[in-house]
This record gives sequence, structure tokens and C-alpha cells, in this order.
Amino acid sequence: SFDSASGATMKDIKTILAVVDPTVEDQPAVRRAAWLAKQSKAELELLVCYYNEYLSGDRLFDSPSLEKARDEVIANHERHLETLAEPLRGDGIVVKTSAVWDHPLYEGIVRHVVDSSTDVVFKDTHHHSALTRALLTNTDWNLIRTCPVPLWLVKPHDVGETPVFVAAIDPMHQHDKPAALDDEIMHVAKDVAEKVNGIVHAFHAYDPRVAVATATANAYIPVSLPFDEIEQQMHEDHEKRFVEITDFHKIAKDNVHLVAGLTHEELPAKATELDADVVVMGAVARDRLKRLFIGSTAERTLEDLPCDMLIIKPDWFETPVGSVTHEAA
Repeated sequence: SFDSASGATMKDIKTILAVVDPTVEDQPAVRRAAWLAKQSKAELELLVCYYNEYLSGDRLFDSPSLEKARDEVIANHERHLETLAEPLRGDGIVVKTSAVWDHPLYEGIVRHVVDSSTDVVFKDTHHHSALTRALLTNTDWNLIRTCPVPLWLVKPHDVGETPVFVAAIDPMHQHDKPAALDDEIMHVAKDVAEKVNGIVHAFHAYDPRVAVATATANAYIPVSLPFDEIEQQMHEDHEKRFVEITDFHKIAKDNVHLVAGLTHEELPAKATELDADVVVMGAVARDRLKRLFIGSTAERTLEDLPCDMLIIKPDWFETPVGSVTHEAA
């Protein structure tokens, strides 16, 4: 039977971090983070993480003029963050701002998260205006791999009046994901939806070709395989486990979606059909050494999703990013 695991939840969101891209005017991640901060009465922190190798003093020598230039650049970023913060404070949100000199960008963000006990990180994804595809940067992929708290990647669109959350789970653990992760995904989707008066759907796709291929591989003599019966058996296996989890989490039957097909094709299609605002998923798999890697399924799925993505880590995860910064002396 299904047991709820005690993993990460987002019931009590106290601090939200929004990563600001100083090179662009539009800041969807700040808007989305402010929206959640207001709904959950959390504190919002706006972060610019900046580095320039020519000002670093790492290359040949450091000088007072380089140090002064670095201080000026950071002070400018601080001023810019304050202009972003002012209207949010006017809206009743407690906002603090931080500009730090650190690189690479994803490591600087993760170091800041670890130091500041952030509960969730918001960051923009770049997008192709002609397509709905996200263009995840190296920074995005590295954050997915290393960020120790839930990571909310934001598309430039507005959230609906009643936000739709789709929790994508893998109850058969085909990719050897720890069992507790599905439970954490469900908890997080429900916790956030509750704060913003949203609706939660649960999604799982299974690939019937796997069962057929397995059966074929075991058939040493040519037999006519009952494909429909094999597929039906697989459907029942997946449905049993999926329903155990969704029943436990009290997800309405109409909001439970079990689909035959490939996740990276079916999940974006279902998100589009449901007009989803956020897909919540554990975009990680586990290898034998308990390290995280990005699977090709996650990669293809995330690039094709038409909405925001909230990415959850298993509770055993520890970030590989060290605490040593690259700050110039």
C-alpha cells in the first residue's frame, strides 16, 4: 500500500528568491515570485549575481581601480534592484535586494540559496516567440541539477484566475527515482495550489511498447503475441499504483490523467489541453551513487512545455556546489 513520505513541502513558504537578469527589461520571474509572495505572505528577495573577468583581478593582478570598478558595478545593480523593489513594496510585499559578485552564475545562485535559507527559487526561461518552446540555458540546466530547493522556471505569460497545476509523477519508478519523490511532487503541487486558489491535476504516462518489447525479448520461438492483452496488463499495473497515490492525496478522479505514450510527447500535450499554468515534476533520476543527472526525457519534456515548470528534488539531495566563492580578494 502507499505510504506518505515526509519530504519537502511548501506549506510554510517564508522566503522566496527571484533571480534578476540585469540585461533585459522584462522580468517575468520577479512578477511570478511577487505574486506567490503576496499570496503566501512570504518575504521576497531579488538577486543579481554578476561577474566580469576583466574586472576580477584573477587574471594578472588586482588593483585599487579594479576593486573600485567592481564596487561601482555592484552598487549600480543594487540601485536597479531597488527600482524593481519599490512598486512591490508599495503593494505590501516585504522585499530585500542583493547584488553579489560570483560566477559561474548557477553556482553563485546556489551559494546564495544555501546561505539565505530560501524556500523556492524563481528564474526566467528564455523563449522563442515563434514557438511555445522554452530555450533552457546552461544556467537553467545546471540549476535543475544543483539547486537544493524547489526551482520555478517562469515563462513570460500571465497565470490564470484559477491557476492549474499539473503534478507529473512516475509511480512505477521506471527511471529508478526514489519512491518519496512522487509524494513530494504531490505535496508541493497541493501546497502551492492551496495558497493561490489553484487546481491540481496528476499526470503519468507509460510506454506500452516497453511491455511488448520485454515480452518479445523473452519469446525464443516465434509466437503470435497478444499485444492488446500485454498492453492491458501494463495499463492495470500502472493504474493501480497511480490511483493509490492520487487517492491518498485526494485528487479528484476527473483530474487524474493516465496516458499511454512517451512522457516528453504526452505531458506537453496534456499541459496544453488543460491550459496548465505550472507543471510540477522531479526532473531528476538517480544513479547508483545517488548523484543526480538530467535524463533525456526530462530534457525533452522541459523544452516543450507550454507553461511554467516547478522542479523538485528528492529529500536526500545535497548540492554539489561548494561554498567557496570566486570573489576577488
